Amino acid sequence: MEPTFRASMNWLHTWAGVVLGGVLFAIFWMGTLSVFDREIDLWMKPSTRVEAVQPLSVDAVAGELKPLVGDTVQWFMRFPTEREPAVRVGYRGTSGPFIQRSIDPATLKLIPEEGTLAGTGFIFPFHYSLNIRTWSLGYWIVGLAAMAMLALCVSGVVIHRKIFTEFFTFRADKQPRRLVLDLHNVTGVLGLPFHFIISLSGLIIFFSIYFPSTTELAYGGDRRSFNQETFGNYTRPKAGAPATSAVSLDSLILEASRLWEGGKPFFVRVWHPGDANSYVEIRRSYDDAVTMNLDLVHFDAATGAVLYKYTAAPVLNAQRFISGLHFIQFRHWTLRWVYFGLGLAGCLLIATGYLFWLESRRTKHERLGLRGARVVEGIAVGSVTGIVVATLAFFVVNRLLPLGATFLGEERAALEVWTFYIVWVATFAHAWLRPGKAWLEQSGTIAGLAVAAVILNWITTGHHLGTSLAAAHLRAIAGMDLLLLAGAAIAGYAALRLARKARRRAATTPGRLSVL
Repeated sequence: MEPTFRASMNWLHTWAGVVLGGVLFAIFWMGTLSVFDREIDLWMKPSTRVEAVQPLSVDAVAGELKPLVGDTVQWFMRFPTEREPAVRVGYRGTSGPFIQRSIDPATLKLIPEEGTLAGTGFIFPFHYSLNIRTWSLGYWIVGLAAMAMLALCVSGVVIHRKIFTEFFTFRADKQPRRLVLDLHNVTGVLGLPFHFIISLSGLIIFFSIYFPSTTELAYGGDRRSFNQETFGNYTRPKAGAPATSAVSLDSLILEASRLWEGGKPFFVRVWHPGDANSYVEIRRSYDDAVTMNLDLVHFDAATGAVLYKYTAAPVLNAQRFISGLHFIQFRHWTLRWVYFGLGLAGCLLIATGYLFWLESRRTKHERLGLRGARVVEGIAVGSVTGIVVATLAFFVVNRLLPLGATFLGEERAALEVWTFYIVWVATFAHAWLRPGKAWLEQSGTIAGLAVAAVILNWITTGHHLGTSLAAAHLRAIAGMDLLLLAGAAIAGYAALRLARKARRRAATTPGRLSVL
């Protein structure tokens, strides 16, 4: 019975990895980059590379915004932080799109928009939705992949009876198949708790999408009541008469901090500005705690009276704690780098799983005339090196396109996104057209694009490593450039090794090339 059970787990582990490995790699890759999504924003939006100013007067920001917002339904501002030094403001009128802008906290002047989705607008949402919003399809695909990752973690432990012994076994001098399996085992054991928790927490975060019946059963389908009780939503209709007085927003910030016993606000929103029924929403920061709290308070804009104060119930706080573990929005640089390293370990785990499958079946498939190995290799190349190439192309085109660029009716941000997807699709085509050579050529492309991104950042902004390392507010730019150069070095080394092995293999067995 035991061998049969282990064999079934081996089948599940193998085919779940092969079928969903590409989606899992994309999720892990984008999730790893999302650990530093705001730093990527700074790199892709040079105009926001300003110095944070604390304390900041909300009244002063409101005064600067007044000519812009006019007769709006609402406007908000997000306080500057170490990771996001510019003030972020937004407003919505009675018609038209929601507009967001950045303000220099030192001068309170609007910063020109770069026209890019960057890290928080493209990479981060790609991680949890694949940027497919139709029918929430992207969320469901990611949810399926998360379930597959949980199954892979459990089945991997079942398959490898001596898994912890194998963790300390790495035979770099052995045959490629053995080396890849050892690397797969090491990264699997090293990141097992992280990979399990990060996959499970991803499912818990979007409970309202994956388990909508909870809302239907508990609230009878009354979504408004659910949102009010769960997330503290509060509304008050517009009076239709002008306000005769208004309290200082800075005084409301101080009062909110007092109500939270010293807690700091990070977000302020004014509803119905200029109306007699105007009110102010202030949300509490969670950069000092794992739990992404939902604490907020609503004040009457005319009198300063507290209209509604909300603190999440214990059950939701548990969910928000799990969300905090996943999103790591709290201020802890060491742990942030640990997450980044474990995320890359997850990417390596998936990549080596693909390579082991290919190395263990390539010869048999070639002997029998089967095309399975070639098809899977194309998927593996496009999923692993291909998405890295596409991401670097996304960075490079960001530095090449001028502000306000348009093409075929598409604006700059859309052109960057189209570049990403076109390049990514092209890497799959390249993998199938160049079997045995695609790994080498795409590794070389990664090295070239990474170096190009660093050079283009220097040329277009003047911020090379000499200046970014010296200025405290440019350290994020230095970190981005250094990671790009490190990636270029690793990819270049891999390309050189693959080239040497390809030459040796061609000399001994003409016409046959392998990835390893």
